[in-house]
Amino acid sequence: MTRPVTSRPPTVKEWRLNLYLSEHDPDTTARIVLDTGDNVLESHAEARRNPYDPDVPEIGDELAAGRALVAMGRRLLRAADGDIKAVGAADTEEDLSPLWLDRE
Repeated sequence: MTRPVTSRPPTVKEWRLNLYLSEHDPDTTARIVLDTGDNVLESHAEARRNPYDPDVPEIGDELAAGRALVAMGRRLLRAADGDIKAVGAADTEEDLSPLWLDRE
């Protein structure tokens, strides 16, 4: 495969993601802060243990963290969609909007 004459060397970027978990039985809260260098995005999520279930904190951590990561992914997709529209790029066939809810 040949490269185009105007090819650029690859760019490497580092984004920092911090995940904070807070446990107050029966609730676990996850907060994610993503610093892209240009923007900072946050997402939050919770998990609540059923009082009849055994106390296994790792499960609450996993649920809350997983939900916060999904929420962060939706925020990133919404930001990309807004940026695409802001630069006047042609709409793609792939509509990203079903991936998030209006209230997110």
